[in-house]
Amino acid sequence: MSVVVEKAPGLRARAGAALTDAGFAAGWGAVKLLPEGLARRAFDAGAGWAARRDGSGTRMLRANLRVATGGKLSETELDELTVRGVRSYARYWREAFRLPTIPKDGIVGKTESPGVEHMEKSRSDGRPVILALPHSGNWDAAGVWFVDWLGGPFMTVAERLKPESLYRRFLEYRESLGMRVVPLTGGERPSSTVLREWLNDGRSVCLLMDRDLGSSGVPVSFFGRPTTMPGGAALLAAQTGAALHPVICQFREGGWRLMIHPEVPLDGGARLKDRVAVATQGVADAFVDSISAQPEDWHMLGRIWSDVQRDPPRRGVS
Repeated sequence: MSVVVEKAPGLRARAGAALTDAGFAAGWGAVKLLPEGLARRAFDAGAGWAARRDGSGTRMLRANLRVATGGKLSETELDELTVRGVRSYARYWREAFRLPTIPKDGIVGKTESPGVEHMEKSRSDGRPVILALPHSGNWDAAGVWFVDWLGGPFMTVAERLKPESLYRRFLEYRESLGMRVVPLTGGERPSSTVLREWLNDGRSVCLLMDRDLGSSGVPVSFFGRPTTMPGGAALLAAQTGAALHPVICQFREGGWRLMIHPEVPLDGGARLKDRVAVATQGVADAFVDSISAQPEDWHMLGRIWSDVQRDPPRRGVS
């Protein structure tokens, strides 16, 4: 009996992973073939269903948005914002499945980039740039714009998803957009080493920073509450002299917007640890400024504050 108990979860896990991979394969295979209008209506309908179902991700998103809006919204207003947030997240996935089929010029031409002069100054000084992003808008579309602006690829890091076939699918997808991807864990060499060498060669990097997946994050205040953020971007900037720029992706009607912030200085003290801490807080502050302006595009369905739990289930909703 004990042998059966041990094996059963593994079989279920493998079956679940296979179904997940098959679902993503179907998405990339089928959604990109749908007419744009039909795909939009289908994903909007799915987002409406997900919001009404009020699952754990939706309830965590609502709790996070309550913090991001300073607790100033009524529950009805917060519900409306959450629905917009779920629709925004659905738009990200609809575009992700279709992005490889959209001509690059069609993405670049529909992307606004207020603040791009900050990055242009860094580049004119002969420095590579590190873009620090939150999970907002469509960061893959932003990557297409960034590759075009750089005139070549940038490097980023990807979480090692399971099963391996799903990780490979995402790897191929992002590399088809012009990115170079290294795994966060499980690579032939540490990702930090690969990124540092890439920057020392004068090339640029993009890193998502608003959720700490490790155990050694940097303490910051984010929307007035304590949490941690990965300090890798600030550390790499300090080690290589690259310019650290927060960039927040947003959706707009028929296109995208990249809110590009000035370089975050690495002058927070004599010790490297202090400089990294101050710079990471600077990135968090920039995220707050732009997320606050369009919070529905912040796709944070995970827990990031230890004292903020997901909302309880609504009465009568499973």
